[in-house]
Amino acid sequence: MINKDFNSILELVQAFPDEQSCVNHLEKLRWNDYVVSPFDATSKVYKCKGGKFKCKNTGKYFNVRTGTLFDNTKIELQKWFLAIWLVTSHKKGISSLQLSRDLSVTQKT
Repeated sequence: MINKDFNSILELVQAFPDEQSCVNHLEKLRWNDYVVSPFDATSKVYKCKGGKFKCKNTGKYFNVRTGTLFDNTKIELQKWFLAIWLVTSHKKGISSLQLSRDLSVTQKT
């Protein structure tokens, strides 16, 4: 998902310092400058305010998270990216309790 190999959390945070940088990266990975509606791939797409898009054929709104594992979560993308990096960078894995402490979220999250 994250194209570059990061050697530390610091490098990851510097590469993705805010939510918008994460959104931009995800848009590039998912659509590569050509936004496609998850509801109708043949539909024209309109860009709206707040990082949303509208599918002309269905009239539905969507964003870069729609149809991904990030969809319908309140967790910001920066924490998702950190979680993915932490889980994949530990050879022996990481406990859910430790992950929750590292990201300042509940274990259930």
